[in-house]
Amino acid sequence: MAVLTKYFDFIGTGRKLCVVSAIAVVISLGSLAINSLQFGLDFTSGTLIEVGYSESVEVGAVSDALEAAGFEDAQVVAFGSDQEILIRMPVDDTLSEVEMAGQLETLGENIMAALQAGRTVDVELRRLEFVGPRVGAELAESGGMGILVSLGMIMLYVAVRFQTKFAVAAVIALIHDVIITVGVFSVFRLEFDLTVLAAVLAVIGYSVNDKIVVFDRVRENFRIMRKLTPAELINASLNQTLSRTTITAGTTLLVVVAMLVAGGDSIQGFATALCLGITIGTYSSIYVGSTVLLMLGVTKEDLMVPPKEGAADSMP
Repeated sequence: MAVLTKYFDFIGTGRKLCVVSAIAVVISLGSLAINSLQFGLDFTSGTLIEVGYSESVEVGAVSDALEAAGFEDAQVVAFGSDQEILIRMPVDDTLSEVEMAGQLETLGENIMAALQAGRTVDVELRRLEFVGPRVGAELAESGGMGILVSLGMIMLYVAVRFQTKFAVAAVIALIHDVIITVGVFSVFRLEFDLTVLAAVLAVIGYSVNDKIVVFDRVRENFRIMRKLTPAELINASLNQTLSRTTITAGTTLLVVVAMLVAGGDSIQGFATALCLGITIGTYSSIYVGSTVLLMLGVTKEDLMVPPKEGAADSMP
C-alpha cells in the first residue's frame, strides 16, 4: 500500500474535473442548438474551383481580382502551396439546382477570365465541381450516421471484450470527446467540412484505443491486486499506463501541430480538430472514463470468468 503514495490521485481529481467536463458539454450542446455549425461547401451547396499559378500568388490579390469582376462572395484559400488556390462560390438562390449545374462551365470560364485579366502569369483550371443542396444534406446525414454507428460498434466490442460497465464508460467518454470537439467549432464559428468530420472519426478511433489500454490494465489489476479497493486499483492502473498515454499523445501532437502550423488553409480544420480531439481524448482517458467506470460500481466480481456448466459436478 505504501508504494501507492507516490502515485498521482487521478480519481480524487477526476471527480472534480467531471464537473468541469459536464459544464463544457452543456456549453457545447447549447452552442450547437443555438448557433449550429458553420458548415462548409461539402455540407451546404455551391461551386468549388481549384486553380494553379505558374508563380507564387497572394490570396489577397486573387480575392481582389474576383471582387473587381463581381464575385464578392467568393471564398479564397491557399491550397497545398503558394501557387495553388481554392475558390469556393456560394449557391445562387435565384437558380434551381439543375440551372446551377448547367451554368458550371460558364462560371468556370468567367472565373478564369477574371483571374487572368491584367496578369502575365499562366493560370490553369485544375478542378471545377458543383455540390448541390441535396448532396450536401446527404453528406451531413451520412456523416452523423457514421459517428453513431462507430460509437455503437465500439460499445459492442468493449462489452464483449471486457464487460458492459467498461463499454458504457468508454462510450460516455467518447461522446464527451466528440461533443466538446464539435462544440469548439460551433462556439468559435470554425468551418466544419468533410476533412473535419474525418478528423472527428479519427479521434474516436484514437481515443478508444487509449481507453482500452487503460481498461485492460484495470482488468489485469483486478485479478492480481485483490486487497485494493476499486478506487485505489483504478488509480494504480492509471499511474501504470500514464507514461504510455502521455508519450503517445505527445508524439502524435507534434505531428498534428506541425500540420496545423505549416499545412496551409486547406487542412487547417482537419489539423485543428485532431489537436482538440487528441488533447480532449487523452484527458478523458485519464479522468472521465476511469471516473465514470468507478461511478458505475465496477468490482472484481464483474470480471470473474463464469464457471463452465458441469464443472462443479465433475470435481471430486
